[in-house]
Amino acid sequence: MGKKSKRGSGPRPGSNRAERVAARKARQAASMAPPPRPFAGLASECDFVALRTFVALRTFVASATARLELTEPADTRNDVSIVTILPGAGPALARESGGATEGLVGLQTEPDRMALPVELAAAIAWAAHADAGSEFDLEAADESPSLDEVLKADAVLDITVHQDFSWWFPEGTEVPAEIAPMFERANDSVLPTARLVVDSGSGAPWWVDAGERAHLRWIRPEPEDDLMAAMARLHAAGRLTMGEGSRFAGSFRTHGLLVPVFDLDSEMHHEEWQAGLNQLDQWLGEALADSSELTIAERSSRDGIRGRQVTLR
Repeated sequence: MGKKSKRGSGPRPGSNRAERVAARKARQAASMAPPPRPFAGLASECDFVALRTFVALRTFVASATARLELTEPADTRNDVSIVTILPGAGPALARESGGATEGLVGLQTEPDRMALPVELAAAIAWAAHADAGSEFDLEAADESPSLDEVLKADAVLDITVHQDFSWWFPEGTEVPAEIAPMFERANDSVLPTARLVVDSGSGAPWWVDAGERAHLRWIRPEPEDDLMAAMARLHAAGRLTMGEGSRFAGSFRTHGLLVPVFDLDSEMHHEEWQAGLNQLDQWLGEALADSSELTIAERSSRDGIRGRQVTLR
């Protein structure tokens, strides 16, 4: 009688192979887990994510600025604005503007993803007291505050979307010759972009005209599983749409949040999508409130949506 095959029984506990298999499974689980939410706790979390994110090698929002509301009294510090990107993609700088010093803090930098909130908070704290003409050096930073220590967590960003990068320079100043080519390339990268607002105030819907078609990318604050189930309910019912001329294109994860994406008719102005956006938001709200089990058709829709999902890191 032949020996019983041990194939398929798995590695023996304590063996080197068992350790390698366990490590591989841990890496696979980590790659599937939602990334952390670096801006969690901020009322404008979704907009911070939008101003930070890259999609297909392009920025989600190319050129935008917003004055920050800091915890420190305004009369004891510089005004500080969050911006999409600074010349050279530096983290922060201070400059003279209108006879006062203002700090500019960039979101589209390349810090370690896990350290993003710490590095951003350090840059904001520095910009609040920096001298005009200086640039932030993370290595020399002597403060390591948290975001909720420097920012008013309940403040809502009042974002100004720009069509170019002229705000890089104080009004009335010339573009330095050494960065003029970079300035022109940056301006050429800007696509028509608008921040839409839904009646409920939920999330951050951003419209962009990419040429042949336009897109709506809607950063949502809900837990991923809840939002995925809600979208599945709508998809199965034929309601995952903003109306004629729109098509649900899929979703992606970024900075711990799920972002549904819709392809739109580029011949329509972004304001023409307002009614369809509010209708979809109402349907999503109703679906999110539905705690019943998903039907077979809804589970099939969820699996299809999840199978096309991409994680941006």
